[in-house]
Amino acid sequence: MAVPKRKTSKSRTNSRFANWKTKKVNLVECPQCHALIKQHTACPKCGYYNGVQVYEPKKEKADKE
Repeated sequence: MAVPKRKTSKSRTNSRFANWKTKKVNLVECPQCHALIKQHTACPKCGYYNGVQVYEPKKEKADKE
C-alpha cells in the first residue's frame, strides 16, 4: 500500500481545487421564435429542436385581478 513520505500542506491541498470554476452558459438564438436558449436543447417557448416540433409547450395562464 502506498504511503506518502511527507504531510501534504493545506496550501498545496487547497491549490489543487483553486481553479474549479463554473463556466458561463452559452446561449444561442432559437431559429423559430428567436428566443435565447441553451445549445442542443429544445426551445421551452416554442417546443422546436432542429427544425422539428418536439413537444407542445404549456400555455401561460393569465392572472385574475
